[in-house]
Amino acid sequence: MGGTGAPEWLIREDASQPVLLALYLRQVLGIRSPDELPHLRGIPPRANDRNEEAQAQLERQWREYWAMTVEPQAHPSPVPLELVDEFDTLVALPSQGSEALRAALVPHAREALAFAQSAHARYRKDAGSGAAYRAYASAIAEHERQVGRRAHSFELNVQVLPLSQRGVWWIGSLTVAVTDGLRGDVVAFDAAIHPIIAELA
Repeated sequence: MGGTGAPEWLIREDASQPVLLALYLRQVLGIRSPDELPHLRGIPPRANDRNEEAQAQLERQWREYWAMTVEPQAHPSPVPLELVDEFDTLVALPSQGSEALRAALVPHAREALAFAQSAHARYRKDAGSGAAYRAYASAIAEHERQVGRRAHSFELNVQVLPLSQRGVWWIGSLTVAVTDGLRGDVVAFDAAIHPIIAELA
């Protein structure tokens, strides 16, 4: 997104079904991490009745699944991945070392898929054409004015999610989550995304 020789920036915005699924499953399985990320709206969290060892194992396996879902290139699996059939092609887990998570996910497949499809469709309907590009271009232009130079080349992935609190959270080295309500508020979103742009550019 710049002329020849100019710095380039690449921003991908989505409400990806695999990310939505992972967060839905996190909530209904009673998994805490990532601690700083709020819950999804309207999904009651599960009361945790597992023993400490079983919970720790499930949390560890979910964290690996989450990292591979959010930034698959940065977190390749050391073993082959296998699709979990009940989730179509949207959930893949390591073929070894994820048995507890696989068993825990399957009973929630139908409602998890329905939630992810609905939330993704709502995002697509609200996103409109061209608005996403303009929002980021404006923040980058403002950053360039403030620092008195062109923005450095950078890459950013933005997941627009129906979270219970407004805000922006880092969920990967190149990925942030932003609340859908905040994303829809042009002025507030511009103020919230500016520090992210400043950190990268």
